[in-house]
Amino acid sequence: MRKPKILVVGSLVMDMITNTQVFPNSGETVLGKTFSTAPGGKGANQAVQASLLGAEVTMVGKVGADSFGDTMIAFMNKAGVNTDHVLRNPDVSSAVGNIILESDGAGSARNRIIVVPGANMTITPEDVAFLKEDVANYDLVMLQFEIPMEINVLVAGYAKAKGVPVMVNPAPAAPIPDELMACATYLSPNEHEAAAITGHPIRVEDGVNQEDIRAVAEIMAQRGTKNLLVTLGENGAAIGSSERVTVMPSVPNVKAVDPTAAGDSFVAAFCTGVCSGLTERQAIDFARNTAAITVSRPGAMPSLPSRQEVLAGLKLHGEKDFPHDLMAD
Repeated sequence: MRKPKILVVGSLVMDMITNTQVFPNSGETVLGKTFSTAPGGKGANQAVQASLLGAEVTMVGKVGADSFGDTMIAFMNKAGVNTDHVLRNPDVSSAVGNIILESDGAGSARNRIIVVPGANMTITPEDVAFLKEDVANYDLVMLQFEIPMEINVLVAGYAKAKGVPVMVNPAPAAPIPDELMACATYLSPNEHEAAAITGHPIRVEDGVNQEDIRAVAEIMAQRGTKNLLVTLGENGAAIGSSERVTVMPSVPNVKAVDPTAAGDSFVAAFCTGVCSGLTERQAIDFARNTAAITVSRPGAMPSLPSRQEVLAGLKLHGEKDFPHDLMAD
């Protein structure tokens, strides 16, 4: 496969994961089943996933001068991510994520997450100033909302000035500056984030409502973003504009053990696929199969699959039209 060069500017978070049979109500204490830690963070997850899928990835971010920072950097290095531009802040702790997983008796799970951003929110314009010229060396830039918004706006502007495509993953949901919208080649919210950003819900009760996708895409287009990529959980994903909408279902018969990082996995796989020469529809196919493996395993970064695993899954699910040779070694 063509080895694309992808730049990720974003967050690194150490996840602390508690598994329980029921979420506690206000003022209630319940006994959990298991506890574990795993490196994560939207930016780091996306960087690791793109690297595991064959991209040459550079991560820009910041952690504390603590053991959590050591662990996250080591994990990323092991996955092949260039962490030369992951800086250390001795005055602030690394970010942590408190993840509560509610597991039912059938093995499926849903989650609630609180992130304490720590060092992620101390990235400064001076820290990313080198990208004004260096960004031209990349095929695509990936951004998320767990770092200061001014950094996203700044980096997206650098990329647009050099003609480099920008993927903006607006998670967690937050108001998006017009300057950032105008620089985004792709905007990739989930259905809840899309509704929060635009004020227009995406209905999925009787199948994905394509008119809702089209309406949301039109609102985005009016603010400068031409391509909307929406993840819809068990309902699959859609890519669209005001003129066209393509909806693809999720991979069938997948047991969701832990949905943490599924969206990051999907977005990273889509970007890697597009940069490797796949069409948008083929890239969604690649991405939904990547996310299907991610949700079937526990943890954030530890659940992310390799390219070989994803290609094997595509064959297993009978994706005969997928160009396997394009993504092969």
